[in-house]
Amino acid sequence: MEEITEGVNNIAIAGDAQKKNRIQVSNTKKPLFFYVNLAKRYMQQHNEVELSALGMAISTVVSVAEILKNNGFAVEKKIMTSTVEIRDESRGRPISKAKIEIVLGKTEKFDELMAAAAEERAAGNNDEQS
Repeated sequence: MEEITEGVNNIAIAGDAQKKNRIQVSNTKKPLFFYVNLAKRYMQQHNEVELSALGMAISTVVSVAEILKNNGFAVEKKIMTSTVEIRDESRGRPISKAKIEIVLGKTEKFDELMAAAAEERAAGNNDEQS
């Protein structure tokens, strides 16, 4: 019974460790602008977003961060790189993977840019309906 209780406690701790403003980027699952738009939404809700990726997905995270910065939506707060050990089930031995985490914060004109984009979408929808 103690083992079950310990397992349940560990699950709760692991759940708390997952940040609400972290986006874990995959290399193949979603298109680039899915992550760009998701990051904008996270910044609206939390004022900052943490983009995280392993291995081949690192270039996607860097591209997302650069798009947000170059378009005036985000400022770079922190960049962390590391290597993590991942167990390869097929070979049965650990593999080292590069990891990057980029923390971006809202710029002063973020809300203004988001409002302008929303107005453009609304105007575009009105043109289609006419």
